[in-house]
Amino acid sequence: MQALFGVIFHFIGGFASGSFYIPFKRVKKWAWESYWIIGGLFSWLIAPYVAAWLTIPDFMAIIRQTDSDTLFWTYVMGLLWGIGGLTFGLSVRYLGLSLGQSVVLGFCSAFGALIPPIYRDFFTQETEGTITQMINSTGGKVVLLGVLICIIGIVICGRAGVMKEADLSEEEKKASVQEFNLWTGLIVATFSGILSACFNFGIEAGKPMALKAITAGCNPLFQNNVIFVVVLWGGLTTNLLWSLLLNFRNKTFGNYTDSKTPLLNNYVFSAIAGTTWFLQFFFYGMGESKLGNGASSWILHTASIIIISNLWGLYLKEWKGVQPATYRTILTGIATIILSVMVVGYGNYLSE
Repeated sequence: MQALFGVIFHFIGGFASGSFYIPFKRVKKWAWESYWIIGGLFSWLIAPYVAAWLTIPDFMAIIRQTDSDTLFWTYVMGLLWGIGGLTFGLSVRYLGLSLGQSVVLGFCSAFGALIPPIYRDFFTQETEGTITQMINSTGGKVVLLGVLICIIGIVICGRAGVMKEADLSEEEKKASVQEFNLWTGLIVATFSGILSACFNFGIEAGKPMALKAITAGCNPLFQNNVIFVVVLWGGLTTNLLWSLLLNFRNKTFGNYTDSKTPLLNNYVFSAIAGTTWFLQFFFYGMGESKLGNGASSWILHTASIIIISNLWGLYLKEWKGVQPATYRTILTGIATIILSVMVVGYGNYLSE
């Protein structure tokens, strides 16, 4: 039953992440950097603070009492993840929701799922959640099989993107994704996916804060909310500096007060996008509390995001006009990822 609740929470989080970019499409006449940072202030500062305040007694005292090494590495992982998150925005900008999410999260799922168990095996004294334990148990082997199936599904989705590039004219590609650029997008998405895995490492580094939260009387379901505050300070630092630099370089500071744009609409939809984005990790934390921060949690999280973002991509007609073979390929990729979620869930069931 714990595994079932974990899968459900991860799917809800994946739905939030796979859907968060949709409100940004309602923002009009603002530069990308302007709506990205307004949304980001809600994603990385306001929403995490409110969530921690609502769920963890005196969470700032826990942060103040945490040793400097824990805070440093949690924050640094957030900084690195922030670069991945920043370039993720560019990936969606160049590839669209469907293909952009698939490529980024392919790398993210592999690195984020497997490196923490490997780290525990070689650099800590822990015996639970290690790669050795996974290899030596039936449930662990099934989870690793699910990871492999997910990566295969992501490769299939990437193949569909290459086929789409060959199928459509420049005008057709840009009808659904205005700045579509396959190879620039693929390079950015690869870089983004590798660094985006640092969020999972940040959760691992910040575990002492979660344990203090439980000791202080926090419901274990919400223990990770205090970690998210520190990790997302790092993400805010990276994204704020880059977005303000682009505002300066592109002379777009005027967006924030330009009465010729639908200001209220733009602020509201940017805030909705940012808050929706944070909800992915709010529910990730709940799922992780049921399954543990191992390969299973991360792969369920990333796979569910890929499923939802691809469904949105189909709804938004990002694959309109492609050959039937290309359409079948992207559907096969999505189906393969769904299969991986089922396999990982079964592996967790065997491990209970």
